[in-house]
Amino acid sequence: MTGVPASAAGGTGATPVTGGSGGKSGPGGNPEPGRKPEPGRKPGPGGKLGAAAVNQASLWNIANILTMVRLVLVPGFVLLLLQDGGFDPVWRAWAWAAFAVAMITDIFDGHLARTYNLVTDFGKIADPIADKAIMGAALVCLSALGDLPWWVTGVILFRELGITLMRFWVIRHGVIPASRGGKIKTLAQGTAVGMYVLALTGPLATLRFWVMTVAVVLTVVTGLDYVRQAIVLRRQGIAAERAETESAR
Repeated sequence: MTGVPASAAGGTGATPVTGGSGGKSGPGGNPEPGRKPEPGRKPGPGGKLGAAAVNQASLWNIANILTMVRLVLVPGFVLLLLQDGGFDPVWRAWAWAAFAVAMITDIFDGHLARTYNLVTDFGKIADPIADKAIMGAALVCLSALGDLPWWVTGVILFRELGITLMRFWVIRHGVIPASRGGKIKTLAQGTAVGMYVLALTGPLATLRFWVMTVAVVLTVVTGLDYVRQAIVLRRQGIAAERAETESAR
C-alpha cells in the first residue's frame, strides 16, 4: 500500500539530533554538521526512502479494490436474488451472502482509506455510488418480488438520493459530516434488507418487519437532520462570503 505517513516511514521531516559525547554521527548514520562522512559509511534511511514513502495513494490500493468488489457484487447479487423466480430459499441465501459481503466491505474500505491515507478522487466518487447501488438494487428487487412495499423503497431511495444532491448543493460552503444517527441508520437498513433477502418465515418474518420499521423511521429522522445541517451550513457560508466582501471594500 502507498500513502504511508512520513512519521511512520522515517520521512524527511525529522529534525537531526547530534550524537552523544564523543559520537561522530547523528541518527541513521548521517554525519554531524561540519564533519565529513567517514569512508565506507552509507547515508541513513531518512532521505530518498522517506520521500518515496509519502507518495500519494495509488488508484490500486486496498480501499479502492474493496469498493470495486462491491460494485461488481451488485449485478451478481441481483442475479442470485432473482434466480428461479426469486423465491428459491437456497438462491436467496447465496444472494444474502453477496449482500453481506458488500455491506462488510462498505465498513472496511472507508476505515482503511482514512487510517492509511488511501483517500483518492476515485474512491470519493465510487464509494457512495457503490453504497447506493447495492442498497437500491436490493430494495427494488424486493419490491418487484412483492416482499417489500414500494412506498418503503421510495422513502429510502428518495432520502438517499436527496441527501447526496444536498451535499453537492452546499459543498462550496463546507462538508456535512456523517452523524452517529446516520451510521445507525445504515446499520438498521442493512440488517432489515438482509433479513428480507433471506426467505424467513414465522417469528423471524415478523421481526424483520419491525427492524425495517425502525430503519424507515431512522431514515426519515436523520434525513430531516441533514436538511437542517445543510440549511445552517449554507446560511453560515453566505454570511461569511458577505462579510469577506464587505471587509474587502
